[in-house]
Amino acid sequence: MSDPVILALTAGEPAGIGPELCLQLADESRNAGIVVVACKRLLADRADQLGLQVELHDWQPGRVPETRAGHLSVCHVEGCASTVAGQLDAGNSQYVLDTLTLAAEGCLNGDFDGMVTAPVHKGVINDAGIAFSGHTEFLQELCGVERVVMMLATEELRVALVTTHLPLKDVAEAITPERLMQVTRILDADLKTFFGIEQPRILVAGLNPHAGEGGHLGREEIDVIEPTLKQLRDEGIELTGPLPADTLFTPHWLEGADAVLAMYHDQGLPVLKFQGFGRAVNITLGLPIVRTSVDHGTALDLAGTGKADAGSLHTAIRVGERMARSRRAANAGEPS
Repeated sequence: MSDPVILALTAGEPAGIGPELCLQLADESRNAGIVVVACKRLLADRADQLGLQVELHDWQPGRVPETRAGHLSVCHVEGCASTVAGQLDAGNSQYVLDTLTLAAEGCLNGDFDGMVTAPVHKGVINDAGIAFSGHTEFLQELCGVERVVMMLATEELRVALVTTHLPLKDVAEAITPERLMQVTRILDADLKTFFGIEQPRILVAGLNPHAGEGGHLGREEIDVIEPTLKQLRDEGIELTGPLPADTLFTPHWLEGADAVLAMYHDQGLPVLKFQGFGRAVNITLGLPIVRTSVDHGTALDLAGTGKADAGSLHTAIRVGERMARSRRAANAGEPS
């Protein structure tokens, strides 16, 4: 076994289930070194509320994180205004962003091998007067990259998106040759670097029903998607499509495929979430760091009840660890 992977885990919205999901990790010993980036008082208060016996240890760069059951290493962040489960407080918004900044900067400077994020509440951050559209965009700006790609994955299926949070009426215009080329190149490169896939096979969905039906149901496939895929194939990227999305997610096509590239959010993600909700992971590709996340929201109604399911968090940690090890191997020129 190589040196242990150290992952930063941001606890997310203080009023949500993120803090208790972090605490649930202490139920058993762990392989990866997890450092919870959060306010220690928040974690202690939630542990008391839930009757959990968890010993919290201060962590500093260079230290080996705790992996024993019943123990958690914490990188303390000041500024948490309140710790009441289920009750949003805009005064916590800057604190939440500070946890993300600390974790990401720790990844960039080598303190961490990657970061895993518990859910945040976008609305309350914006209510505090801070423009915030999500983890993905925040990390994109912090890391200074032009384009990132959202990919959700289970153990059996990976789905990446050409467009993400856009009204449906704006999707077709947003699918330009430039965007499609950037997204596909990032997907291909990161499947190699972070997943150890030597020659990824990517299935590409069409935009329109029946992939345009030869132009009778829309010309985006003919005018934009097909010419762009041809150029990418000429670069050596293995692509199949554009395929009709209503038959793409069938065993005939998925067998042997490494990822699906969907044109928009609700084209690909409903299939993936039906197949594996609660054990899926959200991955940001195109960053110079490893970042994975849970596939659910803050669940304010469950916060403090002890009923939150940590399944997706466990998946996010496992995938983050694998990605970090694959990148190490790629950087060292070794097989992953």
